[in-house]
This record gives sequence, C-alpha cells and structure tokens, in this order.
Amino acid sequence: ATAFYMYLGQIVPQREAHPPPPVLISAEMTTEDLVAVGAELASGKGQCLVGCHTVGQSGPLRYPDLDGIGARAATQIEGLSGLEYLAQSLYEPAAFIVPGFADGMQPIDQPPISLSEDEMKAVIAWLQSLGGTPTVTLDTELGY
Repeated sequence: ATAFYMYLGQIVPQREAHPPPPVLISAEMTTEDLVAVGAELASGKGQCLVGCHTVGQSGPLRYPDLDGIGARAATQIEGLSGLEYLAQSLYEPAAFIVPGFADGMQPIDQPPISLSEDEMKAVIAWLQSLGGTPTVTLDTELGY
C-alpha cells in the first residue's frame, strides 16, 4: 500500500499555491481606477464573486447573475440604497437571499478571502459599474 501511495504522489501533479499579489489602492485613484481594481479583486483575491456568480453570459450559476446589479441594487431591499445593499451583500451575505438561490456565500472581509475595507470599496465600485454609475469612494463610510 505504501508503494502505491508513493507512486500516486509522483504521478499527481504538485501545485504550489501562492497568495495573490497585494493590490495597491491609493487616495489618488479615480473612480475608473477603483472600478478596475474592483474587477481585478473580484476575479482574483475576491474569488467567489466571479467564481460563483455569473456576469452576463460567463460563469457558473451558483449565485445570482451580477450583470446589471449596479441598477438593480437600489430596488432589492426597501429602505436600503444601492450602495447600502451592495455593502450588506458583501459584509453580511446571509442578511438577504435572492429568491431561488441558496445561502452559502461567506463574508469576503473575513478569512479565507479577507478583503480590506478599501478593497471592499473597490469591489463595490466595480459592482456599481455593472449597469449603474459608481458612487463609492475611498472616503465613503460603509457602516461595517
């Protein structure tokens, strides 16, 4: 049995995982820069945003399609602005589950993803840009 596992260990490709490179966010960034960083984070360090959600025609349909979320966000929960809804969806994803989908998304400001507050703002800017106009800035208070 030991020889089999030694053999198996030799034929299975070994992959060394490395954390994604740090994303530099600075106060001098324009809204467009923030959106670009948010898109990069969503497909890199943010993992599940484009790994579990679709964006238009691409991606798996495990969680709701994000295409147009920038316009839809303000109408999802009565009493919450689009910005507040998007922040809540990232910090407290179980607070509102879109009908037809299961709970299961983890807060992305906590391990294993652990986005910083500025990274969260960049992701929100990217989400707002999907069918809407980004309003979040690095000075925006998210309330979390």
